[in-house]
Amino acid sequence: MSGHSKWATIKHKKGALDAKRGKIFTRLIKEISIAAKNGGGDPDSNPRLRGAIVAAKAENMPADNIKRAIQRGTGELPGATYEEFSLEGYGPGGVAVLLDINTDNRNRTVSEIRHVFGKNGGNMADAGAVSWMFHKKGDIVIPKSAAKEDDLMNIVLEAGGEDLNDDGENWEIITAPSAYEAVLEAVKKAGIEPASSSVAMIPQNYVKVEGAAANTMIRLMEALEEHDDVQNVHSNFDIDQKLLEEVAG
Repeated sequence: MSGHSKWATIKHKKGALDAKRGKIFTRLIKEISIAAKNGGGDPDSNPRLRGAIVAAKAENMPADNIKRAIQRGTGELPGATYEEFSLEGYGPGGVAVLLDINTDNRNRTVSEIRHVFGKNGGNMADAGAVSWMFHKKGDIVIPKSAAKEDDLMNIVLEAGGEDLNDDGENWEIITAPSAYEAVLEAVKKAGIEPASSSVAMIPQNYVKVEGAAANTMIRLMEALEEHDDVQNVHSNFDIDQKLLEEVAG
């Protein structure tokens, strides 16, 4: 059902995160710095910073790296000044693509992303062209082998989650951004380990992609995620689970 959760789970299985740990550290450091810049360096009063620190610790980032990223954000240490904004575009078959960008050079990044789209079967779009198709939600993906539906439903209802979806091999818990931390904590407290979890832009509807278009779509996703200034890639594609594993394998 959800191309978003399938893609997140496939990436997790591939071990792509471990293979690109340096790139992941770079992205997390940018996120920590921007969160500290916008909301202050105290994670207790800055939910975005708190979430970024949790994500960094999950990737085994050293505490000193986290501390320096916070200090660069608050101005206690010198460092690059990052700007965050969104870019929008289309993949094959009219698939919507929404990018979260963190960069120290907007013009360079926009030019490079436009090139990535053009080289991989897509095209950039004007601001607002596809962002209306997404809403910000907490997204927690759990393998069906790790939990029973009734147990998860009880957690979702008690911890303040919004929905529990059957997504083929996985369960997908959807929450409001404000309830994400509480629901994730409740899941882990129950001894259930998610395959992936994040606050993300979730599509309201999905576009089925098959055949050659599916291959092109995965190539575009991977190329966009490779770019250093792309923090997150959100898309409303839906590709058959088996084909997705073959193409992304």
